[in-house]
Amino acid sequence: MNPKKTDLGKGIRALLESMESDASDPIIPKKQAQELSSTAKIPLDTIELNPFQPRADFDETALKELSESIRIHGVIQPITVRTIGTNKYQLISGERRLRASRMAGLTDIPAYVRNTNDQEMLEIALIENIQREDLNAIEIAIHFRRLLDECNLTHESLADRLGKDRSTVTNFLRLLKLPPDIQRGLKEKIISMGHARALVTLEDPVAQIAVYKEAVAKHLSVREIEALVRTYQPKKNVPQAGKKETGISYEQRKLQDALSSHLATRVIIKKGTQGKGEIVISFFSDDDLYRIKDIIEG
Repeated sequence: MNPKKTDLGKGIRALLESMESDASDPIIPKKQAQELSSTAKIPLDTIELNPFQPRADFDETALKELSESIRIHGVIQPITVRTIGTNKYQLISGERRLRASRMAGLTDIPAYVRNTNDQEMLEIALIENIQREDLNAIEIAIHFRRLLDECNLTHESLADRLGKDRSTVTNFLRLLKLPPDIQRGLKEKIISMGHARALVTLEDPVAQIAVYKEAVAKHLSVREIEALVRTYQPKKNVPQAGKKETGISYEQRKLQDALSSHLATRVIIKKGTQGKGEIVISFFSDDDLYRIKDIIEG
């Protein structure tokens, strides 16, 4: 075992052990009280943003409200920074407070200053953000993926650090396999985590999109989506007596995939003997049938 890695793991666990957080911004761990018992007023123009910040979007309305509060009451909870040069600092946590303070016209801000390396800083930033209550499932899944890839964690070690089951980590990561439209629907709370978990059991992205569209249009429950998904699961084809079917060629399979994509439903080309065959287009409701009809008729 690498002793440096072990020490780093212990440091992270110690940092996270007593972490408190609210919906707006993480609070510095109480266990660091002795190390960070005093704060310093640091000029805002000497602080650069955290390059490892996992969140890219900040609600402008919420920032303005926080800015007004800071203008009246000041910054109640100090931010946390690290030193990167003479009179130069890099933010570790508290970007909302930093942005709002600049918006409020402040010239300096109270801050805890501590020493940390890039690896530790990235892990702190990612895990702090995961603890937030306002993250959607896709954001959490992306954070999990970054922790695995960039911090060299395993599913087991990540689950252990977060105090979650390994299956929870795996279920979130599976959401990243969904098509972009469905991920967007999950981020915008058009569907729930339960809906998405039902959809991810389908291997065919075209079928996933078709079920997703029907679920949204009809406001289907999770149980209803699970039932609909079962109808999309591929069934074993049993050849009828006297009817011999042959496999389709590569070109015909490409055509089958193109038709499936165009119609947003499952399409199967069945080829018999002497070049004959049939095209089977699946539909799952009257509305779905007329939707396909409209696409075919242009």
